[in-house]
Amino acid sequence: MASREELQLLRKARTGDTASQFALGELYLFGSKSLPQSLTTALHWLGRAARQGDAAAKRLIGNHIPYEVANLHPDRQLLERWYRDALDEGCYRAGLVLAKLLLSSGTATDSKKRSEAIAILEKIVDHDIPEAQWLLAELVKNSNRYSPLKGSALKWTACAANAGIVDAQIALIEHAWKNADYETFLQHALPIARSLLQSGAQPEAADTDGHSARLLLRCGQLLFKEQGDSAAEEIQSMWEMAARYKNAEAAFLLGLWHARMDENGKRTLFGAGPTSFKKAIHWLTQAGGQGLPKAWYALSLIYQKAEFSQRNLSAAQRYLETAANLGHPRAQYERGLHAWRNRRDNESNDVQAVYWLQKATGNGQTEAATLLDRIAVKAQPALWAVKALQHLTRETVSSHPFLAARLELAAVFGLSRPEALLLDIHSADKGHCLLVDIREFYRRSKRRLILIQTGKERQTVSRIGRLFEKVDCGLKGPEGNYRQRQYRLKTLLPPVTQEPPEDDTAPQALSFQ
Repeated sequence: MASREELQLLRKARTGDTASQFALGELYLFGSKSLPQSLTTALHWLGRAARQGDAAAKRLIGNHIPYEVANLHPDRQLLERWYRDALDEGCYRAGLVLAKLLLSSGTATDSKKRSEAIAILEKIVDHDIPEAQWLLAELVKNSNRYSPLKGSALKWTACAANAGIVDAQIALIEHAWKNADYETFLQHALPIARSLLQSGAQPEAADTDGHSARLLLRCGQLLFKEQGDSAAEEIQSMWEMAARYKNAEAAFLLGLWHARMDENGKRTLFGAGPTSFKKAIHWLTQAGGQGLPKAWYALSLIYQKAEFSQRNLSAAQRYLETAANLGHPRAQYERGLHAWRNRRDNESNDVQAVYWLQKATGNGQTEAATLLDRIAVKAQPALWAVKALQHLTRETVSSHPFLAARLELAAVFGLSRPEALLLDIHSADKGHCLLVDIREFYRRSKRRLILIQTGKERQTVSRIGRLFEKVDCGLKGPEGNYRQRQYRLKTLLPPVTQEPPEDDTAPQALSFQ
C-alpha cells in the first residue's frame, strides 16, 4: 500500500505538476517499499513529464524503458522523439530501443526506416551494448545492398557472442563450422554443450531444438578427432543427448561407436569400451528409422559379421536392400554386384544388376561404373541404320511404319540388322536399359544390354513402344517371319545401305547364352 508521501505525490502528479510526475515515474521505475516496480506505469508518468519538456524524464525513458514496454505505447511518433532526444544527450541504450521501434513500425520493408535504424545502431555499436552489436550485424548481413559495414558484421557478432547473446553465439558457431574454424567453434560451442550435459536437459522440453542437437553432435565429432579415447565418456554423453534430441547422425555415430567399426565395416581402435552389437543395433535402427540410409547399410554389415552371435544373412540382405532403396551408393553397388553374380539362377538378374549399378554410378561409385562398363554398352549409332533412314521417303515411312521404327531404334542404339528386325519391342524396354535378346529366333546372337542414358534416348524408346503397343512383335504378327522382314528391308532400300547377310556384329559386353 502506498505511503502518505506517495499518495500526496500522486495527487500532485494528477494535477499536472511536472516534478511530481517525474518523481512518481522514477518510483515506479525502480520500485519502493510500498510501491511495486511497474515499467508500464513508470512510462505513463515519465511520459507525462516528458510531454512538458522534462529532459531528465526522457533520459530515464531512454535508459530504462525496454523495447517490449515501449512497443505498447499508443503514440509511437511521440515516443520515438523522446528516445531520439535521449540519444542526443548521450543515452546510448535509447538508440537500441529506437532502432527496434523503427524496424517494427509496420514498415519493416521501408528502406528509409531501415537505413535510419542502421545509422543509429552504427552510432552506438562501439559503446558496449551487445544487443545493438548483434542487431546491426544481422541487419547488414541480411541486406541485399552492398554496404562497407558488412566487413564488420563478423566482428560485431563475436562481440555480442562474448557478451552472452545466445543468438549471436549460435550464429558465430555456425559460421566457424562452415569455415572449418574448429578452434573458434570449440571455444564458443564447448561451454554450451557442457552446460547442456550438466543441466541434464530432457528431450521432451526441447523436442524441436535442432541447434542444440547439432552443437552436441559437432562438439563430440571434434573431440573425437582431437582427443580420441581420452575424451570417450564426454563424447558418448554428447552423442547420446543429441540422439535423444532426434539427431539421426548422432545415433548413427553411436551405433558405430558401440560396434567399434567405421561405416564400411572395418574395425576401429576407438569405441565405447567392449564391442556391444546390441547397443549398436539399437542406435543404428533409430538412425535408420529417421531416414539415414548409411545406418541401414551399417546394420547389414553387422548382421554379416561372423563374430556376431545373432548373425543373420537374410536380415543383412534386407537391410542392404533398404539402404539401396534409400540411395546409399555402396549398398546400391553391392546389390547390383549380388544380382550380377547370381544371374545364372535367374536370367533377368542382369537387368536388375544394371539398374542398381546405374544408380550407384550416378551417386559417384567408381567401382560400380567400372562393372557397369563390363556388363552393358552405351548407345552408339549403327551406320547401316543411319544410312537406311536417310533413304526412307515419307511414303515408305507411311506404308511401313514398323520397319521405319525398327530402323530408327537401330540407328540410335547400335542394333545389328537381325536385332533390329527381330527385337520384341515390348519386352526390350526395361526403363533404364534396352534388353536385346533374339536368341530364340537367331541362334548366333547373344543377349546384351544397352543403357538408356539421355532424355532423347528415353523418348525414342517410349514413342516406338507406343507404336507397337497393340502389335504382336513375334513371327506370327503382321510383320511376318524373319525372311519376310529381310525381304521387305532389301526391296525398300538400295544395296549400299545393307549389311552382309550374316553380319550381326555389334558392340559386345559380358553376357552368357
